[in-house]
Amino acid sequence: MTVTSPDPGRPVVTMRHGGGPPLVIAHRGASASWAENTLSAFLAAWHAGVTWVEADTQPTADGVPVLLHDRDLDRTTTGRGPVRAARYRDVARLTVRGRPGEWVPRLDDLLTMVTPGRALLLELKGYHTSAQIRTVLAAVDGHGAAGRVLLQSFELEVLRELHRADPDRPFGLLVTDLDADPVARCRDLGAAYYNPSVGALLRRPDVVPALHAAGIGIACWTADDPARWAALAGAGVDAIITNRPAALAAWQRRP
Repeated sequence: MTVTSPDPGRPVVTMRHGGGPPLVIAHRGASASWAENTLSAFLAAWHAGVTWVEADTQPTADGVPVLLHDRDLDRTTTGRGPVRAARYRDVARLTVRGRPGEWVPRLDDLLTMVTPGRALLLELKGYHTSAQIRTVLAAVDGHGAAGRVLLQSFELEVLRELHRADPDRPFGLLVTDLDADPVARCRDLGAAYYNPSVGALLRRPDVVPALHAAGIGIACWTADDPARWAALAGAGVDAIITNRPAALAAWQRRP
């Protein structure tokens, strides 16, 4: 991770690798070994020497941003039903399925841990209203973490609203399939990063130099094996999102 400060009051986080190997981003933390989107999973990645972790946030019924990937609580917690239909006080009583003693963290809980030398790629999961987006921005800024947090989303309108709320804050566009013209899409949205699925990128690796020529970074999701790590590194992507961050970091250090 590098951080530049064209305006000392508004530091800017970047995932561009600067000519080195792709940055390692721990998908929902070290989620191959720990329960996803838990503080233990994020700490495991950081303790393994990885700078970047990735997390998903969405609001409860009373507007508290929590870290959860799915629309529903069922798969990963002892609760049931949509997280957005549950009040935070009820979500806070739940534990992570199969992991007694683990709970669904608030975004605030994670941001407290994003200290200098650590960075967070944060997905705004699903649709967010303007007020919900501003709540996330206020949390990031309230923890003094604007220079260490990069937001991303699949939702075009969410990114447009994010850009309206703060035109100077960089963000990434997540895509499953590549746009016909990724550069044009990013320019239309004001996106600083284009973050596609691994399969989509490897079918069209020629988009990497085109995006880089336009000043746009690329972080690919989600690669867990050396063959794909090698293909992505060869394509020149800036970052690889993986469930196995320690293994990817060790693979990069091999002779």
